[in-house]
Amino acid sequence: MSVGAMYPGTFDPITNGHAELIRRAAGLFDRVVVTIAASPGKTPMFSLEERIDLAQQVTADISNVSVAGYDGLTVEYARSNGLDVIVRGLRAVSDFEYEFQLANMNRHLQKDVETVFLTPTEEHTFISSSLIREIASMGGDVTQFVHPAVNKALNRLTGN
Repeated sequence: MSVGAMYPGTFDPITNGHAELIRRAAGLFDRVVVTIAASPGKTPMFSLEERIDLAQQVTADISNVSVAGYDGLTVEYARSNGLDVIVRGLRAVSDFEYEFQLANMNRHLQKDVETVFLTPTEEHTFISSSLIREIASMGGDVTQFVHPAVNKALNRLTGN
């Protein structure tokens, strides 16, 4: 039986922490779809198309990973695309309460879709897209936290 998973998020931008979890999920599941939420209410720094392109560049070497944009309920995307698992990352205990509530709601909406939590390695626990955006917008160096393509895109947007 083939098991497909989705790793949903805004990925604005995708970080090395995200990339680590994607690689680990790719080792656990037959196929992984990195699903990038349109999230217009969050006013993302990068357009949906840019976030998809960056995620494709970051994951290009992982054969069982694809990238797609989506709008709507995550569990509906999973159901309509034959994905059995939603992968979520937990960086800190503070993430758990929200993620636990979300997982329970998703289970209530679609009981055939499981949520699996992965924790990043210690070197990635403090990395978040919002911190990366803030550091980059103030001219800080984020090269150690993001893929070179993401760093180039951040520099282009922030004028650094």
